[in-house]
Amino acid sequence: MAGYHTVEQGEQLSDIAAHYGFWGYLSIWDHPKNAELRQRRPNPHVLFPGDSLFIPDKETKKELAETSCRNRFRLSRRRLLLRIVLKDSGERPMACMPCTLEIEGNIYRLTTSNEGLVEQEIPANARQGKLSIGDMEVPIRVGYMDPVEEVSGQQARLNNLGYDVGEVGTADEERMRLALEEFQFEQGLNVSGACDAQTRARLVEVHGC
Repeated sequence: MAGYHTVEQGEQLSDIAAHYGFWGYLSIWDHPKNAELRQRRPNPHVLFPGDSLFIPDKETKKELAETSCRNRFRLSRRRLLLRIVLKDSGERPMACMPCTLEIEGNIYRLTTSNEGLVEQEIPANARQGKLSIGDMEVPIRVGYMDPVEEVSGQQARLNNLGYDVGEVGTADEERMRLALEEFQFEQGLNVSGACDAQTRARLVEVHGC
């Protein structure tokens, strides 16, 4: 039965769609009743706890087929890709390095690209994992990135980019201001220490989401 779903921390749209039995998330995301949410959250995989998402009824689709021959039907669905770029302390890509990605018990043996990119399709309902490369182990939390309009989302992106603001949600204002000033200076932005619209847009651009 159609109704509204209240987003919880750690949920992203592929996960929610799978929970309600949808093969893909667009049937939910493109529904007219989610138009206002789409305006506020351009990325369906970066939602915020408390967001209200309309879940429509699933529709039955009928296809004509001949009974005297074999018929093939192709199911189209959007893949959920995890993409991580690894750089060293000098901001150089960690290129062509073997690594191991573990997501919800699934283990993937991968190699970073020339740009330090690791890319892997993961289950729609994935939440936790880790990336091991050399003697370094990085925890992975899928769906926990808050929108950049939220302070918690700004802090998480700064941390991921190497501008240490401390634990997300508990960083003090002075530490946050210094991190923003450093980011703004290195990106050629107006150095104000405030996360204005231009700074938020650049954070998303540099971070990738």
